Amino acid sequence: MSRRIPVVVLAGFLGAGKTTLLNHLLRSGGDARIAVVVNDFGSVGIDAMRLAGQAGAVVGLGNGCLCCEVGEDGVGAVLEDLARRRDEIDVIVIEASGIAEPGALVRMVLDGLGRHFSFGGLVEVVDAAEFEATRRRHRQLDTHLGLADLVVLNKIDRVGPGTLWRVRRLCREANPRAPIVPVQDGAVDPALLFDIEIVPGRQLMLGEQVGETDDHTAHLHAGYQSVSFVCDEPLDAGRLQDLLDARPSGLYRVKGSVRFAAAPTRDRWDLHTVGRYVRFHRTRWDAGEPRRTTLLLIGTGLDETALHRQLRACVAADDDRRDPDALLPVVRYAV
Repeated sequence: MSRRIPVVVLAGFLGAGKTTLLNHLLRSGGDARIAVVVNDFGSVGIDAMRLAGQAGAVVGLGNGCLCCEVGEDGVGAVLEDLARRRDEIDVIVIEASGIAEPGALVRMVLDGLGRHFSFGGLVEVVDAAEFEATRRRHRQLDTHLGLADLVVLNKIDRVGPGTLWRVRRLCREANPRAPIVPVQDGAVDPALLFDIEIVPGRQLMLGEQVGETDDHTAHLHAGYQSVSFVCDEPLDAGRLQDLLDARPSGLYRVKGSVRFAAAPTRDRWDLHTVGRYVRFHRTRWDAGEPRRTTLLLIGTGLDETALHRQLRACVAADDDRRDPDALLPVVRYAV
């Protein structure tokens, strides 16, 4: 299977800190080659841009990344353009304007994915200091939050504990299932958003200065974790899909390969989920590759023991291997 490039949509009201978060990704993304797609181009101050009048084209940023300008109605066209340069790209981040409808933008992205891209999730940035006042003027922000796969609660250094608690509670009421990651200065660990190669020996921090403390449990990146699951026995498609449908609110991403009992022995099913987005892709096991299920689960506040127990419960019984309709629950999510 050819590599699919994740497309992350970055949204949030005016001044929430989207561009600050983008700058952080470009500075701290390790060896990841990020294609940044922005609208409201003239007002965006991405530090890495060396554009000087080149708006409207896909241009290099001088750090291995790319940037281009697009209107909200041109997402499909720019993805087609970037598909021709996919060997230069590891991830695409589309920054919505501060007044954009994120749901409409996500639909355009999904329509334009094609076979070279996968949906990397809708990330909604919230200004902890201004959210309550902004929400009183613009109640549609609750709708925007409700669509998010990940909520980045930014500028937490500008509020006290009481305000932070209230804003977090409002975010949770608007979206009962998305992980909420509190940060300052937009400093989300890029590894939470996409796969990157970390420079050996470098520790990515969230809102902390390197060397400030040796207590890694105090770093904000300790607020989320990854859980690995490996199983040599084949899984039942229906049970796994039921688990994905009812996955805990803190579980943001699931990725890996699955061996299903009802599938031909040559078939490998690659799984990619972000928030509510679920996609399976049927391919074949590589020569010499162990035919087993290998999954990585990423999120916040995960109960590793419970997740392993739930995944083990998906192991197929002998009768499941003879049911020709057993793959139907995942076929509807296949691309």
